[in-house]
Order: sequence, then C-alpha cells, then structure tokens
Amino acid sequence: MIHKKTVLLAVGALLFALLSVLAGLMSGAAGLTLTELWDAFADTQRATAAGRIVWYVRVPRVAGAMICGAALAVSGAVIQGVLGNPLASPGMIGINAGAGFAVVLCAACGILGGWRLSAAAFLGAFLTALTVSAAAHRFGASDSIVILIGAAVNSLLGACSDTVTTLVPDVSIQSTFFRAGDFSSVTAQSLRVPSVIILCALGLLLFLTNELDVLGLGEETARGLGMHTGRMRVLFLLLAALLAGAAVSTAGLLSFIGLLVPHAVRRLTGGGAGMLLPMCAVLGGAFTVLCDTAARTLFAPYELPVGILLAFLGAPFFLFLLLRGRGGQDHA
Repeated sequence: MIHKKTVLLAVGALLFALLSVLAGLMSGAAGLTLTELWDAFADTQRATAAGRIVWYVRVPRVAGAMICGAALAVSGAVIQGVLGNPLASPGMIGINAGAGFAVVLCAACGILGGWRLSAAAFLGAFLTALTVSAAAHRFGASDSIVILIGAAVNSLLGACSDTVTTLVPDVSIQSTFFRAGDFSSVTAQSLRVPSVIILCALGLLLFLTNELDVLGLGEETARGLGMHTGRMRVLFLLLAALLAGAAVSTAGLLSFIGLLVPHAVRRLTGGGAGMLLPMCAVLGGAFTVLCDTAARTLFAPYELPVGILLAFLGAPFFLFLLLRGRGGQDHA
C-alpha cells in the first residue's frame, strides 16, 4: 500500500515541475501570458512570432534543462550511494570534468554534436568515475579522501582542457560558454541523442533501486546478501557516467546539481532509492529549469549562464556541509 506521505510528495514534486516549466516557457525578453502561451502551442505551423519563439527557442531550452537537470541529480544520488559518501557528485569528484575534457577533444577534431560527441563524453565520464572509485576503495571512502581525489582529478583534467584550447584557438570561444554551463544553444536536434541516452539510463536505474539500496549497506553486508559488489559498482558507475556525460555534452559543466538536489530530496524521502531516484529526476529537472529561467531574466537584457548561478548557490551549501559535518549524518 502506498503511503499517504509518498503520494503527497510525488504530487508536490510534479506540481513544482509544472510551475517551473510554465515559468520557463512564459518568461523571457518577450513575456507571454497563459493565453498567449496556449495560442503559441496551438500555432503548430509557427506562423506567429510567439509560436516561433516558443517552439524554436523556449521548448528546446526548457526540455534541455529538464532532461539535463534530472540526469545530473540522479547521477549524483547514484554516485553517493556507490561510494558511500554524501559529498560526492559528478562535479565534485571530476566526472563532469572528464566528460568536459572529452567534449573539448571532440571540438578540436571538428565533432560538435551527434552520437559521437555523446559517446566521447560518456567515455570520459566513465573512465574518471572508475579512477575515483578505485582510488576511494583503495584509500578509504571518507569525505576528505574522496574530495581530495576529486580536486586533484578536476585540476588535472582542467589543465588538459586548457592545453587543448591553447593549441587549438578555435575551440576556446566555444569552451568559454561550455565551461560556464548554458542552455542558450540547445536545439531540438541537439537533444535527440542525449535525451535517448538519459531516458534509457534513468529507466534502467529505476529497475535497480533495490540493488542500489543493498550496495549502500556496505560491501561486506552486500556480499553477505549474495551480491557481486564489484560488478554492480561498475554497472552503477557506468549508468551514472552515461547520465553525466550526456548532460555535459548538451549543456556544458553544470556544477552542484548532483550535490544540492540529492541532499534536499533525501531530507524529504529518506535514503530509499525507490523514492529517492524518481524524486531526484523530477526535482532536479525542475530546479534546473527554474535556475535557467532566473539566469536569463534577472539580469535582462543580459543573460547570465546558468552554471554561474548554480555555482553561487552550490558553493555556500557545500561549505556548509563541510563546516557543519552534516554530510555523513544526512546520509545515514
């Protein structure tokens, strides 16, 4: 039987997502009312200015923010469960940087979109995830160890990306917006491959929530329950890397979503992955849409890359977790 609190949380999350999407579609240089938005959606031939703005600009942008936010939030929740560390996230331990370095290499080779870019971003993210996981397993998965490893990996991969942009000047212009994290260049065509990858990975993870809960009990306990922990850890890291890589290849280096959202959701739902992952997907997407809407409207006529706003929000939160020592308590 479904608990009443679960139903209320699910309804609240969906309502918040709906309001965020409406705000994203209605807000901008040309503000729209609900009636005008409805008329624009009805204009399937894109005959009016409002129809073209909604269909060609705002729908792809909001969809991209929703999909990428969901991917990064769920990726963060999975990584925290696999490493047993509530301070881990795709941005903090270098997974985003690994995907970013792969994307910069692709740009230097003239690959600016399509399945090859997504595949390269996934490979960069996955290799980074395996490296950090192996190092954490070898030296202990304490908060400080994982964060130090992540800082080292981020610095190394950042230096590699800087080297490529220095040697290939044409990449540096694209790299500026890529590093800040931005949805302004997202189109319906550019979303096709990443959205398929993200939706498939999310769907598979929803079937593996029990296994993620068991793995989160600790390696010895999971083995005692008959789980092959090595294989499951690699599988979960692969799926987390797929999510992060697809998101990074679409919108650039969006930081802190994978840290902020899982912490907030865990306070609402507890640690069970069966509720945690779907809520992270819905609220992560809605939160990203809301931040992107704020970033492009608060400073009009200038548009602030959403990654900058996320950094302003996420950095104080991360420092709060470190200084108060609340990360491990929340995770427990």
